[in-house]
Amino acid sequence: MTAENREIIVSIKDLVKHFPVKLGAYGERSGIVHAVDGVSFDIYKGETLGLVGESGCGKSTAGFTIVQLHKASSGQVLFEGQELTRLSEKTLRPMRKKMQIVFQDPYSTLNPRMTIGESIGEPIRAHEKVSRQEIQKRVGVLLSDVGLNPEFADRYPHEFSGGQRQRICIARALAINPEFIVCDEPVSALDVSIQAQIVNLLQDLQEKYKLTYLFIAHDLAVVKHISDRIAVMYLGKIMEIGNKNDLFDHPMHPYTQALLSAIPEPDPEVERTRHRIVLEGDVPNALEPPSGCRFHTRCPLAKDICKSEVPELKEYNANHLAACHFAGEIISNEA
Repeated sequence: MTAENREIIVSIKDLVKHFPVKLGAYGERSGIVHAVDGVSFDIYKGETLGLVGESGCGKSTAGFTIVQLHKASSGQVLFEGQELTRLSEKTLRPMRKKMQIVFQDPYSTLNPRMTIGESIGEPIRAHEKVSRQEIQKRVGVLLSDVGLNPEFADRYPHEFSGGQRQRICIARALAINPEFIVCDEPVSALDVSIQAQIVNLLQDLQEKYKLTYLFIAHDLAVVKHISDRIAVMYLGKIMEIGNKNDLFDHPMHPYTQALLSAIPEPDPEVERTRHRIVLEGDVPNALEPPSGCRFHTRCPLAKDICKSEVPELKEYNANHLAACHFAGEIISNEA
């Protein structure tokens, strides 16, 4: 099925999220952190869109703003055609049943004074009028679905491992039957062996519950495994977005190329001889982002136009977009 005839469940249009901050030893100066700065993309029903980038690029802030944990500074977030950014908290409440989030650190997410059964049942009590027995029954089913024994419902978070706690958080996110889940680096705090289990669990649950995911991560290997499409973010801007195979096989942005070159190869011989693109310098300060292309201060292809003109996120191949003045040349060089 092509992108043109797929149903869009979430549409982000020119999304901006700025944070005012106080600077100086005594807060005598004001500044603005440009966390998300004019981001636009669509998420199709039933897919997993991976959102990747270096730490501090704004990907988690984008996820929080989409589910309205942060209020957007400007722009639009449309969920099933409903514009969310201008809704009051009372009007937004019914929409929260359809959108949930799984956070990075499962331990800090769970209330240590509540049993896991109480934690999973809390959103059900908040959004639905059902009996205590029905809640207990649904909690048991959810625990089974995430691979835990329903008898664990009376235990507390400290009695579980990190991987088990993340399973509990996933069960809680599923408690009120959402359609869309933001997974904010859900495996980055876990051991590598446990990461694979959680990713496979998310894929199984997606098929069973007909879910749509925004999967935020910095590990491209994990993102490739779970995603249908991937968006690459840098300093508050989308640099490239496309089908995962197209993006991995034919990256059209220098930043994407650098990220992909950092993925280690399992074959020692290939790893020893492969070309690694090392970016010079650090990510610029989000308080004072560079003019023109945000990436030009570290880009090996940067020219004068990159310093003065913001590149448009344009489609160069079918459903493959890039924000680079020289994306066409990169394609030609590959050919």
